[in-house]
Amino acid sequence: MLAVGRITKLFGAEGEVNVNLYADFPDNFTEEQPLFTIVDSLVVPLFCDSFSRRGHSSATVRFADIDTVKRAELIMGNEIFIEEPENDDDEFTFDDLIGFTVKIGRRKGTITDFYDNDINPLFEVTLSDNTTHLIPAAEEFIAAIDFEEEVMKLVLPEGLLEL
Repeated sequence: MLAVGRITKLFGAEGEVNVNLYADFPDNFTEEQPLFTIVDSLVVPLFCDSFSRRGHSSATVRFADIDTVKRAELIMGNEIFIEEPENDDDEFTFDDLIGFTVKIGRRKGTITDFYDNDINPLFEVTLSDNTTHLIPAAEEFIAAIDFEEEVMKLVLPEGLLEL
């Protein structure tokens, strides 16, 4: 759970509240997503009936089932949380690139191995002429990675790879 705001004060007589939004509050938040708070050491989902931003750092919110001032007072001062988004699809390791086609200028080859070393991580690349080369796995050499086509384009400094 990621803390994204705090319920700060009442707004109106029907249980609406003002929420101070933290910098981590997602810009793409929709009312369909539940927010959470902690009541008596239990995580409680809060579903929004309405959510209106008031600038970048605050919002007026009406939660479902909180329709009176008395109910709203029970959560006053509480932090609100969201489930942390999973980034597994966006993250990769250099090991994931093994088997990818590699393009270096006009030459093509395949990434056949990856040697993980804190000081000098290396790709093992076998070019189409069956020569094998160790190339530093440095971000500045990677021009593009196409995960759908499984192709990586490298731009190497002159002299690093004798073509």
